[in-house]
Parts: sequence; C-alpha cells; structure tokens
Amino acid sequence: MTLHPPTTLDAAPSFIANAEFGHENVLISTGRRSGLVISVAVHSTALGQALGGARMWNYPHWTDAVADALRLSAAMTLKNSAAGLNRGGGKSVIHLPMGVTLTDAEKRDAMLDLGDAIESLNGAYMTAEDVGTSAELMAIVAERTEHVCGLPTDLGGVGEPADATSAGVYASILATCEALFGSRDVRGRHIVISGLGQVGGRLARALASAGAVLTVSDINLDRKLLAAELGATWVDADEAHRVDADLFVPCGLGGALSPQVIAELQVDGVVGAANNQLAYRHGAAELAGRGILWAPDFVVNGGGVIYLDMATRPDADAEAITLRVEAIGETVATIFRESVAEGITTLDAAERLAEARLVAA
Repeated sequence: MTLHPPTTLDAAPSFIANAEFGHENVLISTGRRSGLVISVAVHSTALGQALGGARMWNYPHWTDAVADALRLSAAMTLKNSAAGLNRGGGKSVIHLPMGVTLTDAEKRDAMLDLGDAIESLNGAYMTAEDVGTSAELMAIVAERTEHVCGLPTDLGGVGEPADATSAGVYASILATCEALFGSRDVRGRHIVISGLGQVGGRLARALASAGAVLTVSDINLDRKLLAAELGATWVDADEAHRVDADLFVPCGLGGALSPQVIAELQVDGVVGAANNQLAYRHGAAELAGRGILWAPDFVVNGGGVIYLDMATRPDADAEAITLRVEAIGETVATIFRESVAEGITTLDAAERLAEARLVAA
C-alpha cells in the first residue's frame, strides 16, 4: 500500500475529479437541523477505528470542504501509523460558506448533525476537536454518538489535546536543532512561528521560556498581545516566511509551503504543527534541493492523537503519555537519518515508516 495524500487546496473540484480514490468510506450529507454540508471521510481502518478531528471552516464551495476531508483523512492514516497507534485515519469537515459565522444555537445544530453523521458509520470513525471546534462542542456531538473523544474534563473527558500536540512539536524542534546545529539547546536560536493559535501559542511560550529568539505572526491581530508578553518580534503573516532565521515553524492552516514560499525561505529547517504543509508533494524535494531540513508534519504533530488515544484508555498513565509524546523527537531523528542514508526526501522516509505498519496490518 502506497499512501500519497493530496496536498493542495487549489481547484478542489478538479482535484476531486482527477484524484485516485483510496478511501474506505466517504459520507457527504446535509445536516437536517443546520442545513450545512458535512463530510466524514474514513480513509483506512487497517490498524483500527479511524481517529481524526472535526473541522468547521469557511470554504468557497462545498466541494472544497470535501477535498479537505479527503486530504486530511489520508494524512491521519499516516499520522496515526507513524505514531505507533492502533488507529486508522479519518476526518470530518463542516462547510461554512465564505463570510458566514454561526451563532451558538447554530453551532449546536451543526454539532448534533455531525454526531448523527458519525453515528451512521457504525463505529468506523471517532472524532475530536480540530480547527473551528472545541472540547465544549464535542460534548454536543456526544449527545448523538459515543464515537467522540476530547470532551471537557468537567464532563469526565480528557480535554483538548493542544498541550500534547505542542509538546510533540517542541520535541521535534529539539531533534531538528540537533540534526542541523549539533545541539538540542534552543537558547539564542532565532525561530519564526507562523500561527499563534492553540498549539502555536503554547509553543511560543515554551520556546521563549527556553531562551529562543522569536519572531511571530498570525492573521488574528489580537495575538500581538502574546507577542508583546513574550518579547517576540511581530511581522505580518505574509512576511513571516521571508524572515532570516534558524527555523520556520508553520502552525496555521495547511498548504503554507507553496513553491514561492519555499523559494523565499531564509532558514535552515522547517518544523511545525500545521497539517499538510506542502502545497504540492514535490515541495519536499524542493526543500531538500535548497538545503532546508523539513520535519514531516504528520509525524511532528502526532502528540494530540497520541494523547487522545492513550488518555481515553481505562489504564491511562500520564507519565507514559508524556514519554510517548516526547518520543516523537526520536522518530523525527530516525527519519532524518533514514533520509540521509537512503538518499531520499524526509517525506519519503516518513511515509516508509508509516506504510510499514499498514502493510503488516
């Protein structure tokens, strides 16, 4: 089995028409309460029940949302496999038309509709929070299906996985620094973080505390307050990748590493939390050609799914979860070594790692 999840958001209808279909199940429905188009894509259950978050976002067309679900669910198969989890890959996406913002009542309707859609898949897929959703919204989904995790702690859930995701990215940054500079110490290293949301904001705090020199950006200008608090330099979102630094850390939406962005990068390495960072697959070779070390996103950001999978078990062990998340750094280091030894891109090396478990399954 060879898994090459599509990476571009461009021309979604054409992408859907031309893509090779490799998913086990894709459900596209209109919510009976919300009227919104809901896509639930189950890419693979070879390793177990599919696990992946629920995204609610504005897209130009409903087919763009479907394309996102297809792409993200394929990436989740790789992520869960690379993380060593007995979980398959899935994703759900709720399409919001451009410019539409939901009221609390409308969000509730959307979550109930999502729960119904997930329940209809008879346990093939479990969801959790993602971009545009939250632990509190997952509690509403849970009114319609048991196949949801990451509920608020005050409702008996394990909460949002952002802390674990951030910890995994931090471990990956340390591994990347060691590969590039011979030391895991980030003190004095100039790091650019693009996106200061749930994960990027936590990461910025951790890196600032460790003595890194930060340049940060976000499309939400309110995040300038965090930049000022941390003593970080603020730049416009479309300028972040042009900053001369040691590392570029994309923590926003996918597709950030376009050919133009890759050509304009002025860093030694790229390692971040964003899903599907490459706008096109050949971006991995373009980064390597420029001598930029890229840590594959579906490995780097695996801390969240590790946390959700392990924390929801009856025998959950906090220390074991922490060690498993920190081990992401060693996985990244292994991928770097494999890439050099075999003369392949880090993307190819990471996919080999994930595919080995899938083939065995």
